[in-house]
Amino acid sequence: MDNKIFLYNTLSNRKEEFNSESSEVGLYTCGPTVYNFAHIGNLRTYIFEDLLKRTLSYFDYPVKHVMNITDVGHLVGDMDMGEDKMESGALREGRSAWDIASFYTEAFKSDLQHLNIIEPNIYCRATDHINEQIALIARLEEKGFTYKTSDGIYFNTALIKDYNKLSHLPLEELQEGARVEKNLEKKNSTDFALWKFSPVGSNRQMEWDSPWGIGFPGWHIECSAMSLRYLSGQLDIHCGGVDHINIHHTNEIAQSEAATGEKFFNYWLHGAFLIVPGGKKMAKSSGDFLTLENTFISQDIDPLAYRFLLLQGHYRKPMEWRPDSALNALSGLESLRRKITELKSETSGEGRLIDSFVSRFRAALADDLNIPQALALVQELLKSDEEANDRLKTILNFDAVLGLGLAHISRDDLSLGSLPDDIKKLLTARNSARDSKDWSESDRLRDEIRSRGYLVEDTKDGMKISKA
Repeated sequence: MDNKIFLYNTLSNRKEEFNSESSEVGLYTCGPTVYNFAHIGNLRTYIFEDLLKRTLSYFDYPVKHVMNITDVGHLVGDMDMGEDKMESGALREGRSAWDIASFYTEAFKSDLQHLNIIEPNIYCRATDHINEQIALIARLEEKGFTYKTSDGIYFNTALIKDYNKLSHLPLEELQEGARVEKNLEKKNSTDFALWKFSPVGSNRQMEWDSPWGIGFPGWHIECSAMSLRYLSGQLDIHCGGVDHINIHHTNEIAQSEAATGEKFFNYWLHGAFLIVPGGKKMAKSSGDFLTLENTFISQDIDPLAYRFLLLQGHYRKPMEWRPDSALNALSGLESLRRKITELKSETSGEGRLIDSFVSRFRAALADDLNIPQALALVQELLKSDEEANDRLKTILNFDAVLGLGLAHISRDDLSLGSLPDDIKKLLTARNSARDSKDWSESDRLRDEIRSRGYLVEDTKDGMKISKA
């Protein structure tokens, strides 16, 4: 079958055929800043990246996936002004910045598990790679791309002729956006910090010695240092949200190419926002942002309903979140599960892949991840006159990309919404115990649930509950 995949490359502003010269595709995805829970808008980006990775694997491309964990250096203002988000998070919660980073990193990983997102091959924390960041800054300094101000070491963007090649915006617009936060010592409004000095008289929890003085790295340098360490020679695809294009990813490219003299990544893919009514993107600054916990889990709604919802929109198009989105998504997912259960009851053998549907599925994926079209093929296949064994075999083959865990659905499976209230409460308490790694309490609650007539099974696709 045709193995060509076409992806929309932000760098060229068009769809391009994907090619890789390495034995495995190097994929770098910008990870979370672990000062708070990820909101469901953040998680939309991680699901898009998971679909990309699954698609590459479906097309027989081995993938080496690297994701950073930003646990220092991401300032509240993207233009190197304001508090470090980790330090402000620690102040907010009365805990150390290190404890904050550990807690929210684990919370993020739990969210990925709930959404059946395949974890990266490598998680790399910024604080574990300070030496690499210092070395990269020193390399830039040797080449004449840096200068010193009273608050840090900065990159001189005026020395990069094609600084705006990712954003495709006139340089004047980038400069105008950068003036929102003024630093009168910067030579150019778009210049950015590589290393920030610890403020005199402050008591920072995260700071290190460097050739330029005690301080901490700027936000952008970590991704360059870590991707060059782990993906050197296979800088294929770099992903993130569209909000990274004009600042974070633009600065990554500038500093990386200045340091190496070579092209950074070949393909840049960006996911669109999840927006709330009124057209605004979801943001943590609102204070009451929506998380997987408060929107799905605590409401006894399977988090995979959110994944199912996102499959219905293309990753490059904004998607609106409404108050009824979660329940509508759950209804759609449970309808699909019932149909799969019915189909399984009709099967009696192994089955074969239906080539005509597989070809159309691959064509949808190859067209810049047209997942909505791919999902529609599942519904079409369920209604088709093809043999039940073949339909099931083909749908489960498709689910290797869709990631809905359909292979593990059985007639005994029950949705949380159909369970008695007392069982729901016990399941919620057990989930909390597992999140806290209180395994003895988790086991006790599992046994209590069993004594009331229900079996709980923990699978790689999440928790399954059935009648005993």
